[in-house]
Amino acid sequence: MEAQMIELARAAGAAVVTLMATDAWERTREGVVALWRRASPARAEGVLSELDAARDDLLTARETGDELTEQELREAWTGRVRRLLSERPEVASDLRQILSEVEPVLRDGAPRTVRMRAEASGSGRVYQAGRDQHITER
Repeated sequence: MEAQMIELARAAGAAVVTLMATDAWERTREGVVALWRRASPARAEGVLSELDAARDDLLTARETGDELTEQELREAWTGRVRRLLSERPEVASDLRQILSEVEPVLRDGAPRTVRMRAEASGSGRVYQAGRDQHITER
């Protein structure tokens, strides 16, 4: 396996584990599972279960200050991604796309938190969104 693929696997493994404890987790999880569904459909549900279990392990490790578990999770996911890339190198571009989408969260080092507060009275309405919002009133 070429060095670029190994580095991609290492970056992806670290990103997946880092993002498990952020607001970007659901989107990342969906992307990773979709990648496996395209590359190895029979293993996709197992990967979904493994991701959920790994996230639980990570959150517990962070609560208890267990840095070793976090490192082990990074290594385990690096290995999983490396094996996937070894079997299906054509998914590398899809994996790069997933990483580019979550890169701002990784670069900033912390999830962004949005707090919104609104009050309405009488017949007033409040519309709030953390992202896109489309309202069609008739």
